[in-house]
Amino acid sequence: MADEMALLVADVFEAAGVLRRTGEGIAATEGQTQARWQLLSVASENPLTVPQAARRLGVARQGVQRVANDLVHEGLAAFHANPDHKGSPLLALTGNGHRTLEAITSRATRAHGVIAEGISPSELTAARDLLRRLIEQARRHQDHGPVGETP
Repeated sequence: MADEMALLVADVFEAAGVLRRTGEGIAATEGQTQARWQLLSVASENPLTVPQAARRLGVARQGVQRVANDLVHEGLAAFHANPDHKGSPLLALTGNGHRTLEAITSRATRAHGVIAEGISPSELTAARDLLRRLIEQARRHQDHGPVGETP
């Protein structure tokens, strides 16, 4: 069982790397990076503070701040006053930001269709279900020190 799990973990890391590089290529067609694409997506529905966006993305606030500043500089997003916290403005997409996100998302949808050729919807659903279960189990053990360590 442990050997199969180790092989699955290696496959997931490999898949993540390939998909990340694919995402970078898709974002690059619109002059963006995957990090910018992710932040555009997170901020697309409701304006967020940089710390809120960082929590949603699971990354460091400082990195999100840098990307947010880049998006604002390019006119894809803007900072607005936050009535709940004067020191933490809200990041919202501009019209250009929404158009850029739509173009990237459209390309990604087409790419996902190509990548998924020959894989049935039920296989994709089963794979997602298994990955979600593994994620949940790993998260349960995260707060208890390294998994597999004996007390």
